[in-house]
Amino acid sequence: MNLVLWIAAGLLAAVALTGGISKTFVPKEKLAAHNGGEWTGHSGAGFVKSLGILELLAAVGLLLPAIVDIAPVMVPVTAVCWVALMIGAMITHGRLDQYKFVMLNSVYLVLAAFIALGRFSLEPFTG
Repeated sequence: MNLVLWIAAGLLAAVALTGGISKTFVPKEKLAAHNGGEWTGHSGAGFVKSLGILELLAAVGLLLPAIVDIAPVMVPVTAVCWVALMIGAMITHGRLDQYKFVMLNSVYLVLAAFIALGRFSLEPFTG
C-alpha cells in the first residue's frame, strides 16, 4: 500500500506541476486559446497565476514533506486541499459544458482522496 500511495502522490504531483507551470508562466490569453483553457478568458491574470502557484505548492506538498521527513502530515493535508481545488475546477468546466474536463478533474479528485485517506489512516507516515 505504501508503494501505491507513493506512486499516486507522484502522479498527482506531476499533474500539479504541469498545471502550475502553465498557469503561472503562460499568458492567460494564450491559455484561453487552448481547449480547456477557455475559463481563463473570463478570469483575471492574477487569479490564474494564483491558481498556478497553488498548484506548484501542491506538487511540492504531495512529496517533499515525506521525502525529507519534516511534517509528513502535510502530504494528506495537501491532498485534501487538492480535492477542494478539483471541486472548483469541476464546477468551472461544468458551467462551460466541458464534461470531458469535468471527468478528468474527477479522476484527479479521486486520486487525491485516495492519497488523503491512505496517508491519514491506511498507511500513515510514522516516525
